[in-house]
This record gives sequence, C-alpha cells and structure tokens, in this order.
Amino acid sequence: MAGISNQFQKLDELSQQKVPFFFMVDFLMENCRIFTADELRDSEILIQFPNFSNVEPTIANQRTINLKSFPESKESYAKGFQVVQNNLKAGNSYLVNYTCKTQIDINLSLEEIFHLSKAKYKVLCKDEFVFFSPETFIEIRDQKIYTHPMKGTIDAAVPNAAAVLKNDIKEKAEHYTVVDLLRNDLSMVADEVTLDEFQRIDYLRTQQKNLYAMSSEISGILKPEFQNKIGSIMSTLLPAGSILGAPKSRTLDIILQAENFARGFYTGVCGWFDGSGLDSCVMIRFIEKENGKFYFKSGGGITHLSKLADEYQEMKNKIYVPIH
Repeated sequence: MAGISNQFQKLDELSQQKVPFFFMVDFLMENCRIFTADELRDSEILIQFPNFSNVEPTIANQRTINLKSFPESKESYAKGFQVVQNNLKAGNSYLVNYTCKTQIDINLSLEEIFHLSKAKYKVLCKDEFVFFSPETFIEIRDQKIYTHPMKGTIDAAVPNAAAVLKNDIKEKAEHYTVVDLLRNDLSMVADEVTLDEFQRIDYLRTQQKNLYAMSSEISGILKPEFQNKIGSIMSTLLPAGSILGAPKSRTLDIILQAENFARGFYTGVCGWFDGSGLDSCVMIRFIEKENGKFYFKSGGGITHLSKLADEYQEMKNKIYVPIH
C-alpha cells in the first residue's frame, strides 16, 4: 500500500499547489496513474470530459458497428451469483455489484471506438483499454462536493419503462441502498450533506438497445481538513460505492470470491483537476484489449430480491457501444 499512499500524497500536493492534473485509480486501489497537463501532452491517453478534452477536434468517419459478444453461459454466471446470494442471505452484505468479463468481436479499433462513441466521459489508453462512462463519481466546485450515484437500468422498449424502473421493488431497494451508502461516505469528508435530487431517470441511446438509468445527487461542504486535498478525499471515498456495494469491506471480500477475473481499472475512478475544481467519473462501459482480443466488462447490483435470469440478462444488456 506504500506505493498507492505515495500517489495519493502526490495528488494532495498537486491540488494544494493548484497544479492541473489527470489521474486514474484502479478498483482495488493498488495502482494510481497521475499526469500533469504537461505530462498528458506527451502521453498516449485521450480524454473527453464535459469540461476538458485533450483531443484535437476531428470529424470522425461514421462507421457501421458490428459487435458480437460471447458471454459466459448462464450456468457459469450462476456460480458467482450463488456465492453472492449465499452471502446476502447470511447477512454479510445487502448489496453486491457482481460483474463479468465477456469476449467480444468488434469491427473497430479502441481508437475508433473512442472517437465514434458518445458518452459523458470517455478515456482511451492506447492499446490497453477504452471506456465511455455515463456515471459521475464526485465533482468539487468552490469547496462543495457533489456525487451522483447511478444504480438501476431498464430496457427503454419496455412499456412505460421509466415509471416501471422507478417503481420496481428490487431496483428501488438497490438505488436506496447506494444513495444511503454514498450519503454516509460523503459525510466522512463533508459537512451539511444533503440529498438534492432523487431517482432522476436518464435516457441512454445505443445501437443495440436503448436504456433508462436511475441517478440521484448528493452534496456537502468539504470539511477544512479535506479542502484542496484530492488524494485524501479519494483514499477516503474509494472504492466507489455504486460499483462495490454495502457494507464496503465485507462486500469487497464477496466480490473477490465470486468474480473469476481481475477488474483492473474497470470500476476504478479517474478525474481531471483544473487547478481549482475536480470532475471525476466511474470507469464503467469498459473495453479492454488483452493478447489481441477485446473484452467487455459489465455487471450490476445484486440484492436478495434479484433473480438469476434478470441479472444475467442485465449483464448482457450492458454490452454495448454508444455509436448511433
């Protein structure tokens, strides 16, 4: 942990000095990459955030996307799912984010996926991975911190899909749990924590299948000891609750037992600090290149109300690229 601690300390130092930087932290908080604005220019990382981009404006040639996925069998998925359910029933957790690694065939390179996809947050690490995430982790503006947990999705083709999602007992329980978890997390670094918006429904367009996703907004005023200390904030809040579950420590053990792959940077967090404010996202909707093959990592939150068939389908629904 010494290496990661040193990296978090470096984030604190840079943010106190008001030096702009980009950073990425992996899921297990074992690896943190930091790039100042100058270092970013010499890197092979491309970033497109709502208020920051290091990508030269180009008109990407529209391409027809051919995506084929080879998900693990339902029987294989059920093994990890049962590990999760056994722990939920034993009271070791009440929400576990269970994910899978799926080989895909796609007629685009990582670079083409980055340039052609449409998402709130996009990052390309050349020949390593690309992601196109809709989910903000935390934002900091004028010593105020905001988080936007996103939990709960539904196929937009379902009749009255938005209303169905909002009122689904399982999805609602999952969303309440994550909101409660992140409200508690935020209270570790902020005072006057409030729930500003609850169960907002966002529309996500994809070529394969359109989805509705449910989000909320929580905010607070940074405690004096955390002001201008991005590293201290990250080391306190990570891993992100929305892609882990609750309670965090025990749930992490369950995930490591249930999942049969290493997440790496998938479900980690990355962010851009502009010298005063921070915008960061959860690294989901993630395609990794490994030995010349592409893998899509996806999953969802599991509660005691979850049904195997539904969760297996949700994991497959999330294998998409937002090119349309």
